Amino acid sequence: MAAADAEAAEVERLYELGERLSSAKDKSEHAADYEAIIAAVKGQSVKAKQLAAQLIPRFFRSFPALATRAMEAMFDLVEMEELPIRVQAIRGFPLLGKDAEFVLKIADILGQLLTCEENVERDAVHKALMSLIRQDVKNSLPSLFKHVESGSEFREKVIFFLRDKVFPVKAELLKPQAEMERYITDLIKNSVQDVTGSEFKLFMDFLRSLSIFGDSAPRESFQELLEVIQAQADLDAQFNVSDVDHIERLISCMYMANPLFMRGASSSKFLNYFVKQIVPVFDKLPEEKKLDLLKTVASSSPYATAQDSRLLLPSVVQLLKKYMPGKKVEDINHNYVECLLYTFHHFAHKTPNTTNSLCGYKIVTGQPSDRLGEDFSEHYKDFTERLTGTEETVRAASKRLTQGMADFNKAISSAKTEEEKTKIKADQLKSTMTMRAYNNILAMSQPLRGKSPSFIGDKRITLSWDEQPKKPAAAATAGSKRPQPATNGNGPAKKGRGGMQNQLVNRAFEGLSRGGGRGSGRGGRGRGGRGRGWSYR
Repeated sequence: MAAADAEAAEVERLYELGERLSSAKDKSEHAADYEAIIAAVKGQSVKAKQLAAQLIPRFFRSFPALATRAMEAMFDLVEMEELPIRVQAIRGFPLLGKDAEFVLKIADILGQLLTCEENVERDAVHKALMSLIRQDVKNSLPSLFKHVESGSEFREKVIFFLRDKVFPVKAELLKPQAEMERYITDLIKNSVQDVTGSEFKLFMDFLRSLSIFGDSAPRESFQELLEVIQAQADLDAQFNVSDVDHIERLISCMYMANPLFMRGASSSKFLNYFVKQIVPVFDKLPEEKKLDLLKTVASSSPYATAQDSRLLLPSVVQLLKKYMPGKKVEDINHNYVECLLYTFHHFAHKTPNTTNSLCGYKIVTGQPSDRLGEDFSEHYKDFTERLTGTEETVRAASKRLTQGMADFNKAISSAKTEEEKTKIKADQLKSTMTMRAYNNILAMSQPLRGKSPSFIGDKRITLSWDEQPKKPAAAATAGSKRPQPATNGNGPAKKGRGGMQNQLVNRAFEGLSRGGGRGSGRGGRGRGGRGRGWSYR
């Protein structure tokens, strides 16, 4: 009973101190009262500590000489076992955001408190942190990004908070717009040097949403983003076929870079890395990685420069000869051939006379690099025989596939379970994708048959894994001209690319919302050897 009386007396005393400070015209004359409130934090009364957590922030700005002591008292309060004390202290933190030094410290503490398990406490942290950020964006965000950059134990929760609370209200927070968008861009660039794949995609998607990197931004802006992606891909490292993390990171980053190539950023570094580092060890790569790498190169090829195309074309022809048979066979790796033919066309379109010595073509450009006086007839014979063997193989395989595809709808109708239907539909989709690849191969091989072939350098070919353009509607009136069929039978080329590409990227970075952050199986580079989990399978 005595303890209860003592607690009640202490609480009453704090109420009196608070009322005296509230009514004082010159609060600075009552420093002793404020010191007494701060001292209550060291006492035994839970209710008194909870009241102190409320009073310290209320009068904080009236006593700058006591600011450090008051701040330390608040930090003590959030470490106490009693939940009501912690919650009250957390709610008072935004009122302490007086200057940059205090804001940095408070944001740091609140960032650490994002890991708390009690819902009411976590909600208080979210609200306090957002209140602090709204007061002072420039001095509160660095403490949060510091947790990301340093790899602290709080980093994952901080990233979730940025994703769910801060990024969605960027228009409200980032003012003046250009200055603050540049500010947060620099914070992100410094923080993504050792992150998981899903985390990297989150930050890059956010940067792409900023006006300074919008569609109307200058080419230099897209090049800046590309350099961030290139650094993440580790293009200065020696390629190691056994480093699966690096391979997956490289593939994911190349897919992510493709929209930037479309905006004028240079694909040279990625493509040169492929030729110099990967092609020499291509046979040693896992099969699924070979295809993914070829897809990234194919998707990038329309944006290569003539100089890069000249450098890269010999390696593409080398791989084409490996996967295009010299005679009709049972089947070919149609995915590889589709990628390589598409890449070949786009590179050759930019540097046609390079094919003189590679394929024996007679192409006159008037440049000193034309080699028309030399005899490359054996190369021409070999290349055209491979084209013929490929076409015959694909036509035969396409015929067999067409016969089998007619049965899919019947099989779906007769399926007894949803599981059976799902499997049949998956097989049907796989067959459809294969047929698209066959059609593309035939559409791309036929223009290469002559001594002076035609190289496709536009978007009339839609890669089989990309979103397919819709076929044009039939003419509505009599006498109208029938729409011209597309080269690959898929309809006219659609502006832009990336249906399947975007799906691959999304799969590449799945996991953040499922809590799949810095957990198992990641042995990549970076500080402390923390891996990234870049797999998109």
